[in-house]
Amino acid sequence: HTIKTIYDPCCGTGGMLVVSKKFISEHINSKADIYLYGQELNPVTYAMCRADMLIKGEDADKIKGGEKDHSKASTLSNDQFIDQHFDYCITNPPFGVDWRKDQEAVEREAQRGHAGRFGAGTPRSSDGQLLFLQHMISKMQNPLSGGGRIAIVFNGSPLFTGDAGSGESEIRRWILENDWLEAIVALPDQLFYNTGISTYVWFLTN
Repeated sequence: HTIKTIYDPCCGTGGMLVVSKKFISEHINSKADIYLYGQELNPVTYAMCRADMLIKGEDADKIKGGEKDHSKASTLSNDQFIDQHFDYCITNPPFGVDWRKDQEAVEREAQRGHAGRFGAGTPRSSDGQLLFLQHMISKMQNPLSGGGRIAIVFNGSPLFTGDAGSGESEIRRWILENDWLEAIVALPDQLFYNTGISTYVWFLTN
């Protein structure tokens, strides 16, 4: 009997979670039990996600966040699934969004090295995409328990931003040296409404 968990740390209204479960059920294993987990900062999209989970018969309590206090709702400042690991992690984090509201909490955790989520380094404060990737790496299922896989949608910035020795460069080096990166797939433009921005899906596994 197959049981799998899927986690989205920026789950929005829950669309990626729902579609991923539907794909598994229709194309991979219709008998598998799939459990959906997510955390969302925005109170409105959080509420919509929980409502959709209730409508679809999912456990809405597995969707966290939504507090008006940023420090409580934010995945970067307050991981509400601490010590939990997942078979699949999937997300589309915000592109080029300032993470200064989370800076104190992130830098405090980064000082713990790899005992925390951000031991590889921190990117410039104007773009937190690589912070979400580090967070997801910390959430992958232990290889002894079958391991985990990540799919994350990025713009071009995490590919090239930062000189050698910078936070971004050190995060990329850490990922490559641990042999987690499977592939980077460039998507066609015009996929995102009202923008021609170039986007890429990074796939990682342990």
